[in-house]
Amino acid sequence: MPKVLVATEKPFAPKAVQEIRDILTEAGYELALLEKYTEKKDLLDAVADIDGLIIRSDIVDSSVLEAAKNLKIVVRAGAGYDNIDLVAATAKGVVAMNTPGQNSNAVAELALGMMIYIARGQFNGKAGTELKNKTLGIHAYGNVGKLVAKIAKGFGMQVFAFDPFVGSATIEADGVIAVKSQEELYSKCRYISLHIPATGETKGSIDFELLSKMPDGAVLVNTARKEVVNEEGLKKMFAERKDFCYATDVAPDCTDELVQYETRYFATPKKMGAQTAEANINAGIAAAQQIVAYINKGDTTFQVNK
Repeated sequence: MPKVLVATEKPFAPKAVQEIRDILTEAGYELALLEKYTEKKDLLDAVADIDGLIIRSDIVDSSVLEAAKNLKIVVRAGAGYDNIDLVAATAKGVVAMNTPGQNSNAVAELALGMMIYIARGQFNGKAGTELKNKTLGIHAYGNVGKLVAKIAKGFGMQVFAFDPFVGSATIEADGVIAVKSQEELYSKCRYISLHIPATGETKGSIDFELLSKMPDGAVLVNTARKEVVNEEGLKKMFAERKDFCYATDVAPDCTDELVQYETRYFATPKKMGAQTAEANINAGIAAAQQIVAYINKGDTTFQVNK
């Protein structure tokens, strides 16, 4: 009987856990739970005899993979997967997957919510501004970016997008204006919504030179990864551009230096993008289904370490 561990420092909603249990039980699998753990040793002990692993933001590095002698597949319930050591997983013959699209609506709604929060002066009782007729740039037009664009158009925003991996025809079919470079995107848009992954090419790429191209009243919203924003450039923007605002779901390492700009800076206390009951359930179900499909049928549709 294959054994699957759900290891979540931030647990799934109870309904999501039940849905995962139902899928695995129907497949004849055993489910083990490790929730709210505080020591890495707890995770290392728990993976010793498992065949499949479902995680959220939990770290699966070489030590975890080494301890999991029988592990065949690890699924990150969510889109990003930089918390999995893909090189080590490949070396151990472990398939790594994500669940793209399952959290997209939750993240998109949060991005627009943070735009409203900043536009209204963090609800300080004073007159703010509206999103209607403002320009919004979507940096990376994937599952989340498409939904942000759709919702923003409902607010009456003029939406632009840049993604080197998505054709302009695809973008413009959604009524969004495609631009040819990230420099053009930032120079045209008062609001920028970041959705790029953290890769060797993108880490630190959102720097002062790029941000300084934004027009007056610039607002950067980051529901992606903190690593993509150059923190020295971010601090310089706050110091030199009194109109610049930053709202993020992933607090930067330099947060203590930014609190002085509290009227222009906001970070969620913990990453909240996927923290909805619906996203919990969707991602958990997808992760369980993908494990069963891989172990039973060899389905590698969502493999990310090919």
